[in-house]
Formats: sequence, C-alpha cells, structure tokens
Amino acid sequence: MFPLGSVLFPHTPLPLRIFEPRYLTMIGRLLDEDDPQFGVVLIERGHEAGGGDQRSSVGTLARLVSVAAGADDLHIVGVGTERFTVERWLDDDPHPRAELTTLPPLEWSDALSPLRDEAEAIVRRVIARAAARDVAGPIEPRWDADTELSDDPLAAAWQLAAIAPLGEYDRYTLLRSTTTGALLREVIDLTLDAEALWAAD
Repeated sequence: MFPLGSVLFPHTPLPLRIFEPRYLTMIGRLLDEDDPQFGVVLIERGHEAGGGDQRSSVGTLARLVSVAAGADDLHIVGVGTERFTVERWLDDDPHPRAELTTLPPLEWSDALSPLRDEAEAIVRRVIARAAARDVAGPIEPRWDADTELSDDPLAAAWQLAAIAPLGEYDRYTLLRSTTTGALLREVIDLTLDAEALWAAD
C-alpha cells in the first residue's frame, strides 16, 4: 500500500519518486511479482513521510509499468486499475499493508454519451480559463486543456475526473462514485463550483 496526498483514478498514470527505504523495499518486492500492483489511498490527515497518517478507506490499485533507477531513488510509473475498499490495515512490514476488497467496475451506457461530452467540454473550458489567468486560482490545474483522453468511454470518464481542476477531497468524492452517470454529473458540478470560485476571487 502507498498512502499519498493525492487521489489516483482508474485508467490514469501515477508517476512517483521513491526514496523512503520502506517503499524502496516495497518496489523491490513488487518487481518479483508477475503482475506487480500496489494500492494507493488518500492521506486524509498527516504526512506521506514517516507514517502516523490517517488514510481514506477507498483507493485504487496501480499496476507498476516502469521503473528507472536514480542515484539514490527510483522513478516509477503506475497506472490505475481497479478501485477497492480497505477492510483492515495490517502491521507495516516494513511498508504499509492492508486487506482489500475490490469494488465492481462502473458500467458504460451509450445513453451517457451526451453527459460525457458535456463534462468534457466544461472541464476543458475551465482548465483553459484557469491557465489563462494572470493570478493563480484556488486550485492549479495539473493537466493541459488539450490532454488526450482514451477512446474507451468509461476510461475517458475516469480520466476527466483526473484532469478536472479540483482539490483532493473533491477528487475523493469522485473516486467513490457508484455509477458512471453519477461520476459525470459530479465532475460537472464540482468543476462548475471551482470555476465560480475563480470568478469570485
């Protein structure tokens, strides 16, 4: 398990610099696996380094797709796969570990295409508006307004959640969505809320 100060969504990349000994050990163990995956959860309170944090109960599995060695660290890339709930945290050995239950994947219906198109238009507009500002807004976009999305509509819905210029608690709300329609509607509502904050400051 890798508790982080950010939310990982399915179908989205996660670049990380690994330098803590416990996580270097974890990556070493993963490299011995046929399908190396680790769990990512949001730290709700506390810090990434050193432990003692309070962790969220819903997270996303990340499949390890690349590892590059630095002088005293590793640069890795994972890609989000399935969501899960944490049933129980185990003792660190030496890195965080937990017992998980995977959540069923969301389902796509072509009837959601207009909603997905609306969500994409709003997210791209708000990212572009934020990028054009002279003064930084409450949340700095991490992605470009022309970021490409997957041709798979369900993957693209999750990727819209990932690129939307939102804070981590809003992103965690999106991660917990129970239907694709609810995910897209929340992306729209939260992104419009963020746009209103920029307009007000």
